[in-house]
Amino acid sequence: MNVSDPTDTFRQEARELLEQLEAGLLDLEQDPANSDLINFAFRALHTIKGSGAMFGFTRVAEFVHEFETAFDRVRKGQSAANKALIEVALNAKDHIHRLIEEPDTEVSGGEDILAALRIIVDGGTPAPSVPQSAETPPVSGASAPDIAKWWRLVFYLPADCLAFGTNPVLLLEELSELGPHKITALTDRIPDLDVLDPEIPHIGWQVDIEHADPAAAIDDIFMFLRDSMELSLSPLEDAAPEPQTIAIEDVPAATVLPEAPAAPVAMPPKRARAAEKTEPDRTAATSLRVPAERLDELMDRVGELVIAQARLTQIAALSSDTALKTIAEELERLSSGLRDTSMGIRMVPIGSLFGRFRRLVHDLSGELGKPIEFVTSGEDTELDKTMIERLADPLVHLIRNAMDHGLESAEARAASGKPAKGTVRLSAVYSGAEVAISVSDDGAGLDASRIRAKAEENGLITSDTKLTEQELYHLIFAPGFSTAKEVTSLSGRGVGMDVVKLTIDGLRGTIDLSTVPGQGTTATLRLPLTLAIIDGMLVRVGNGRYTIPLAAVEECVELPEGIEAHAKGRNFLDIRGSLVPYLRLREVFGTSAPPEPFQKVVIVSSGDGRVGLVVDQIIGNNQTVIKQLSKLHSSIKSFSGATILGDGTVALILDTAHLVASGQPQSDSYSLSGRAA
Repeated sequence: MNVSDPTDTFRQEARELLEQLEAGLLDLEQDPANSDLINFAFRALHTIKGSGAMFGFTRVAEFVHEFETAFDRVRKGQSAANKALIEVALNAKDHIHRLIEEPDTEVSGGEDILAALRIIVDGGTPAPSVPQSAETPPVSGASAPDIAKWWRLVFYLPADCLAFGTNPVLLLEELSELGPHKITALTDRIPDLDVLDPEIPHIGWQVDIEHADPAAAIDDIFMFLRDSMELSLSPLEDAAPEPQTIAIEDVPAATVLPEAPAAPVAMPPKRARAAEKTEPDRTAATSLRVPAERLDELMDRVGELVIAQARLTQIAALSSDTALKTIAEELERLSSGLRDTSMGIRMVPIGSLFGRFRRLVHDLSGELGKPIEFVTSGEDTELDKTMIERLADPLVHLIRNAMDHGLESAEARAASGKPAKGTVRLSAVYSGAEVAISVSDDGAGLDASRIRAKAEENGLITSDTKLTEQELYHLIFAPGFSTAKEVTSLSGRGVGMDVVKLTIDGLRGTIDLSTVPGQGTTATLRLPLTLAIIDGMLVRVGNGRYTIPLAAVEECVELPEGIEAHAKGRNFLDIRGSLVPYLRLREVFGTSAPPEPFQKVVIVSSGDGRVGLVVDQIIGNNQTVIKQLSKLHSSIKSFSGATILGDGTVALILDTAHLVASGQPQSDSYSLSGRAA
């Protein structure tokens, strides 16, 4: 049994909190007066600080404490959440990330960040560090020592708090930092030894504190417990108790001021909890954190199961044993359900990827000196986790390219009658068996003449080469190609767009480019939903068997009689009044076996294009486990992979996107007979 390292769990949760913190800070920049966003940032910092101290990340806890203090002042209206504060806060977030990921490395820059934070928050006066001695003044801030008075806090922790990692000593330490105090253990609820449950906290605590008004600070300390615990706070009218001057960790829990139990204090209804309730109220978890490697291993096992199930189905089809046929059908149903469930586990909302680019746009906007608005849509669109991971780099290059090359400067936009602030849009939408991810801008658009001149200069084409508009635009994906006039930190070296092309090709996807001069450019990535297991249609062409992704299939028709293979002007089929080009796969694959007398046409689509694939026989549907082709076969564009059939033979999987593009009238990839001029 694998036992996860608690520090790894902390790192993973801290990464999620830091991502949420970054998103919250970027939202706060657009809406500085939003108190919900300010409180959210404060709570995220408070959680990171507490968890960091619990797991031994003391440098993280110390740095975050002052960061948290700054946002506490913003939360209380003592400082404003302006653009300068957000910039420093984003740098502080990056520093926290480095401290967490590199705990054994000396990470510099923290003091400079905190110094800048102090200047912004309180005009250059360094914020007081957290008092570690019990006699120091309260941190939550009485305006003057003479208005401080004594308060009595009485609390009993929830029965399940120890099981979820709460450390009462740490809570008492935080309370002790509020000012002079006296702590008393309440032992009136400790049961007899024979019925005592060591996982339930039976001791309560009475804490007398000298403070102006500790309510807000106490709420922060018990932020994650207060709705399920007993807690009361009331002012003390009697003489002040003698303050303690010793640290909590120096006092054994069993001997901390064993005085008589305090008198019962009325508790607010929201925080009230039945004293006699000792069984923890454990709510079933709604989600489970699983390492990605286990999901990959699960999909490998499901893939092998699908192949074995296909073999059993084939054997059952040749047998007259009805019991065997029944078992084969039941196993096919179960394996299909298991496949769909496993695939669903791997599907991740693409919004988890989109959120990363807000910081990229924010930083590059300042670096380029261009005011830019970043708009996203379709965040709920789901994609295989492997696709999500591999899409990050291509989208970074496309967004950077749109901001650097696509959008004009504010002055140029104003001169052309556009708003000074440019817009970059990132969207995702389902498109049949694919997901279409678009990056668009409202900039100047692609300059076809400049692209052609640069391509001729680089020797990619000659002056008499004839290219369609799409073919010309796709030259920007050639290695080393760049139209930048000078090399900068962002562009000019011709590295980036070729990475986009290579990655998308590796994902069996396509790239569409569209542009309108003076209005902007849109790059659309079309990607299959998954890279693991798909439903396929098994067909025969000559003596070979091939799989067509079923999600790309629109319909199947019979090839009309009288159409010869090389008949002039008959490269289109009339499908209910719509002309659809078709490809004879026998010619594409160079099949020498004689054709079947009644050939079939499988109509497939990709994006907005359709093409008919002429085959000899449609064998039927099957679950297809995708196996990647070797590097030796990577140049064969008609196939996206291979699968193992039930009899152990291999069937190649057709790349429908490539075949659809090849079958369009403007394409020269295949010589279709009888093409109309």
